[in-house]
Amino acid sequence: MLNFLFSSVIQPYAFSMFEIIPGNFLKRATISFAVFVLLWIVPQHASAQLSSANDPYFSDDYSYELGLSFAAMNCFTDLGGKKGNGHNFFSDINPGNSEFAGSIYLSASYRSFIAVRFEGTFGAVKASDNVLAKIKNESPYRYQRNLSFKSSIDEVTLLAEIHPLFFKRYHVGEKIPRISPYFVGGIGIFSFNPTAKLAGKWIDLQPLSTEGEGFPEYPDRKPYKLTQFNIPLGLGVKMNISQNFNLSIEGVSRILFTDYLDDVSTNYIDKEIFSNYFTGTTLSNALLLNNRKYEIDPTLTTSINEQRGNPSKKDSYFTINLKLGYVFQLGL
Repeated sequence: MLNFLFSSVIQPYAFSMFEIIPGNFLKRATISFAVFVLLWIVPQHASAQLSSANDPYFSDDYSYELGLSFAAMNCFTDLGGKKGNGHNFFSDINPGNSEFAGSIYLSASYRSFIAVRFEGTFGAVKASDNVLAKIKNESPYRYQRNLSFKSSIDEVTLLAEIHPLFFKRYHVGEKIPRISPYFVGGIGIFSFNPTAKLAGKWIDLQPLSTEGEGFPEYPDRKPYKLTQFNIPLGLGVKMNISQNFNLSIEGVSRILFTDYLDDVSTNYIDKEIFSNYFTGTTLSNALLLNNRKYEIDPTLTTSINEQRGNPSKKDSYFTINLKLGYVFQLGL
């Protein structure tokens, strides 16, 4: 009955819906892969059961897990933060900037102590200097800078999970931990696109070269790519809630190789240079968005090469995830 339901009802509609899903290549490719696994592989093995009602793990050395997660996504960039000149990691986070994110994943586990996981995560990040308005006297420079950004995040990662409690081989009849802390790490590829709101419209910032990226006058400032590699690292705790289902809470931070997640990295440039390369609306947007102090106080001035960001610290983003997984065997 389950196979009939999947093959006759869900599969045709799911694939027809997928054809109209918007998004870039990473998003479409990951969703396509997950739909294929869900609608073809899992129904064929939905009857796979555990070796014992008292044993929450399969008798075979290998098991597989298909799941999804709901997450809060946030970032550490040059913008926003707490009072002062900025701090490291969680001491500078603004929880109110968290955005909703979700993911889908498929993992293969060997004897429950190590797993390889393929995961697609989709969310957004944002930050703004105006969060410092209530403490502007303690952070005058950052508040007066008045920059902000928002960016979608589409990410595909290949991760390894390591569960130390399962380095020991458990046998049927032995007490097996229901709760397992674990380490997670790997490599990923993600796409982003920083934007800023101007006159009610979201404007892409990367084409504006707000810090002179790509201009001959600033040969050390290369245009940054909107698709890059990252290194995810984190910790999690997994709890088995039934023979085939588990819940996990997981925190993962991404090490990035760019300081332009928020389009802010180094110093202000000579604004007159923009007219050498842009005209019309593009020129107007570049002039209005590279320096927004005028919105706070029209009398504020900015000198050429004045600090805009801090290039010594790369940006990063992270997620706090609640994951639900379905564990099965292929039964080959």
